[in-house]
Amino acid sequence: MRPDPKLPIGVFDSGVGGLTVLKALREALPKEDFLYFGDTARVPYGQKPLGMVRRFAWEIAGFLLRKGVKAIVVACNTASSAALPELSEALSIPVFGVLEPAAEEARPHAKVGLIGTTATVESRAYERFLPLAWSKACPLFVPLVEEGLWNDPVALLVAKHYLEDAPEDLEALILGCTHYPFLKETLRQVLPGVQLIDSAQATARKVAEALHTLGLLNPQGGGQTLHYVTGDAESYRVLAQRLGEEVAELKTVALSEL
Repeated sequence: MRPDPKLPIGVFDSGVGGLTVLKALREALPKEDFLYFGDTARVPYGQKPLGMVRRFAWEIAGFLLRKGVKAIVVACNTASSAALPELSEALSIPVFGVLEPAAEEARPHAKVGLIGTTATVESRAYERFLPLAWSKACPLFVPLVEEGLWNDPVALLVAKHYLEDAPEDLEALILGCTHYPFLKETLRQVLPGVQLIDSAQATARKVAEALHTLGLLNPQGGGQTLHYVTGDAESYRVLAQRLGEEVAELKTVALSEL
């Protein structure tokens, strides 16, 4: 059965990184409602075994299905690496990840690099879609963003450390974690002239096109977002606001509910 087009779209990430994707989705689909799930009690995902992240993704997808969504966007590179395409094949509603849209954006460039979490880089999931000239795990970037330090001098020091061995002729760099767009200005200082590939806009376009094709666009307007988190609600609200996201409705979910 086709889901009700008036149902919201579920979006999930390990923490606040997926807010970059949520913002792009709202711009592309202003009439849609969204349920955003930040698994803040278990962030970061990137240092955890892929099998564990896969279980988290299935738990969250099940939660969103019980809440009633018409589609799910896995707004997390690590979870996309771990749980797609299995989630897409098993669920009765459309499921979208962030890997393929980013790869499509990078494909016109001759020499492409990737930075991501340890789990994403080691999974080699991006290499299903395009060849990479260089890749590097950057595990400290997610905690820096979660602590609101993306423009702090320490972020620049960490970025210089991680990117010191990037090829001089690198043309494009995939930001293989939805937290990383908050570090764009810092990354540009280290790699001037390199095109930074952010999956958010490409993912939003892909979701909008698919929902149109499937007849799942909301015909009645909307534009509401309900946030769910597994960690401290007030900490999430403060950080989200610092990132430009005004959180009107926020609910805490116990891990036992997943």
